[in-house]
Amino acid sequence: MIFFMAGTSDARALALRIQESGYPLIASVVTENAAQVLTDAGIPARHGRLDVERMCEALQDTGAKVLVDASHPFAEEAHRTAMAAADAVGIPYIRYERATQDFGGNDFVTVVDTYEQAAELAAERGGSIMLTTGSKTLQIFTDKLIGRPDVRLVARMLPRVDNMEKCVALGVEQKNIIAMQGPFSRELNQALYRHYETTLMVTKESGGPGAVDDKVAAAIEMGIQVIVIGRPKLAYGTSFSTADGVMAELGRVLGPAVTR
Repeated sequence: MIFFMAGTSDARALALRIQESGYPLIASVVTENAAQVLTDAGIPARHGRLDVERMCEALQDTGAKVLVDASHPFAEEAHRTAMAAADAVGIPYIRYERATQDFGGNDFVTVVDTYEQAAELAAERGGSIMLTTGSKTLQIFTDKLIGRPDVRLVARMLPRVDNMEKCVALGVEQKNIIAMQGPFSRELNQALYRHYETTLMVTKESGGPGAVDDKVAAAIEMGIQVIVIGRPKLAYGTSFSTADGVMAELGRVLGPAVTR
């Protein structure tokens, strides 16, 4: 059994490939909706946040022989928890990490290491700022930007009730909330930038399937400044940026799969 941490579209594709290759797996995601998407695709899934103790229990209860971490590049807490749990129960940890993108050398793009640095820089620049980094770190930006006369903060995030409630609690006005689920085309990104008269866009370096390229390219074409937050720097150990790499490692660790 493979304990598979999912959460992105490419992770779902990898899970299907592993399963179709004959390796049994169970996927683990945070939300019930994400679990339902996987179940509908034929992938058995559980949902809910896990600390190290509960993940160890899940690994033991499922009889997992290996943990594949294909969760979002910015799910730093989940990565640390998974590595610690795999080590504690004595099974291999394999990280599937989307290939990184290089935005260096472009005058419109500034790359920073942390959300705090991004918020400080956004505060220095002011203007109409579109935030596309999700709800989890929203307060880092609202603490710096809400209430300033030279700033309009527009937050784009998933259309979930808890996200909307968080926006209200942190002072983001209803007219400045974009509740939509991506990925977005370049054309839609540009339409949103025009509508909100965006002068600065803040995003994360999430990788290709997260459509960061389209967000950034759309902004650059319109002369809009971009702040890109780099990924957390973790020592994963065994890590691959391709599905082929993960499959080869599973073959090495588990041996040939039983073809269905």
